[in-house]
Amino acid sequence: MLFFLAQPAYAMGGGAGGGADGNPIAQLLPFVLMFVVLYFLILRPQIKKQKTQQKMIDELQKGDKIVTSGGLHGVITNLKDDIITVKIAENVRVDMSRAAVSRVREDGDDKSEKSDK
Repeated sequence: MLFFLAQPAYAMGGGAGGGADGNPIAQLLPFVLMFVVLYFLILRPQIKKQKTQQKMIDELQKGDKIVTSGGLHGVITNLKDDIITVKIAENVRVDMSRAAVSRVREDGDDKSEKSDK
């Protein structure tokens, strides 16, 4: 891998003899391009996903049907600052962190309830 990174320096006339030959901007250009590609392919989508997840967590309300990161399906019965109470079965309620909520189920996501009828 280092061979490919050092190859443009040899092509510009700067050999193994050392010296500060060549344009420093041309030497930094591959690293700048790699950072730009990394930003647009990895960092930017991840930041956008985190913002939408945080917005979803902030907008939780009583009665929302949720799925936790552990896979539990339930309905929110109580909201506090950072703690929510989720009803996962009759007479079974658990307290958990808001950050444990993976997604809010829509009405069309009730396949398990329809199959029980």
